[in-house]
Amino acid sequence: MSFEQIKKSLLVSLWFMVLTFPIMVIRVNTIYHTVEWRWHRMFGVGISVFVLSFLWRYLMGRKEAGLKRKDRGEADILSRSQKLLHEPRFTRPAVIMAGAFIIAFPFIFSIYQTNIMITALIYVVTGLGLNIVVGLAGLLDLGYVAFYAVGAYSYALLNYHFGVGFWIALPIGGGIGMLFGILLGFPVLRLRGDYLAIVTLGFGEIIRLVLENWNAFSFGPSGIANIPRPGLFGVDFSLREATIYIYFLMIALALFTVFVVRRLQNSRIGRAWIALREDETACQAMGIDKTKTKLSAFAMGATWAGMAGVVFAAKTTFINPASFTIWESIIILCVVVLGGMGSAIGVIIGALVLILLPEYLRAFSEYRMLLFGAILVIMMVFRPGGVVSEVRQTYQFKGKGD
Repeated sequence: MSFEQIKKSLLVSLWFMVLTFPIMVIRVNTIYHTVEWRWHRMFGVGISVFVLSFLWRYLMGRKEAGLKRKDRGEADILSRSQKLLHEPRFTRPAVIMAGAFIIAFPFIFSIYQTNIMITALIYVVTGLGLNIVVGLAGLLDLGYVAFYAVGAYSYALLNYHFGVGFWIALPIGGGIGMLFGILLGFPVLRLRGDYLAIVTLGFGEIIRLVLENWNAFSFGPSGIANIPRPGLFGVDFSLREATIYIYFLMIALALFTVFVVRRLQNSRIGRAWIALREDETACQAMGIDKTKTKLSAFAMGATWAGMAGVVFAAKTTFINPASFTIWESIIILCVVVLGGMGSAIGVIIGALVLILLPEYLRAFSEYRMLLFGAILVIMMVFRPGGVVSEVRQTYQFKGKGD
């Protein structure tokens, strides 16, 4: 670290001290009409900003040096650590220990902790569904929560009017989500980039506003209550038993989703999605049906969102339009981007981090969102590919003599 960089960090800390002086130092007591001067706070801000700025510049320098070494083809610690993050390998003992912990989790921890984990698993499933659209096909969808809402309201309304149970509503919710995915896909076939994001954002808001204002159909802002939890051959569960049952149900659904998404990724349609993401024009020139590829991506992504919505409605036993705002779409998109677009393992890690971390930072409720934003900024600067970046697949032809 050169003296020039230390000087820059010192100037940044002094500038922050000047900017925060009226807020952090001056305090007016309106009762006794006195002014309190809290100088220790100003010095605390200065020292904190100097340390953070110094650390930031040091890490940026390490990153630039690592990129230069990587360009020259030198093997260093940074490149080896990135390779490990790109290609995670799981040994059999690690898988067995993880499986044992997952099975024992609801019996060790409280109902509250189990409910948090269920929410994280729901985001795992929705994140893997959005990963098909954004991570594999490269279609930026900001209205993904609409399919989530469609699945939840499908179960709630079918149960309210026709008494349909959870296990029948689960595939129906996925099917209705797929239908809405195709309906969204048709108008946006010619759009890409920012225009696609704006249209999908509008679609999500349209669904939410329809649910909020069509009282005769969706009961409006009042929502739908008393939605049954999933049953098992007519057995009556207590609250704790029902929570544990939903937990293992989400574990099974998450594993099934990972299996299907990985199989799709390595299939012909998966390679078509990746080709569409890399270069849409070249993809079409190679003879790939762009219309069918886009519609299949929207349909498959919406299917998993619809099924996750059914589980969400069964878990909460109450839904209303306030549960399906644009913020939910942003959180799911952050799960995909932070975890690593195109990587199933990365999406799982991203969902667990983004959902569990805010819950366990409730003790720092005043600074929770500040820490949340700082983590996102740091990740996007130092790991723009996500926690686990997608590995570009290569194919090598071997002749008879090889």
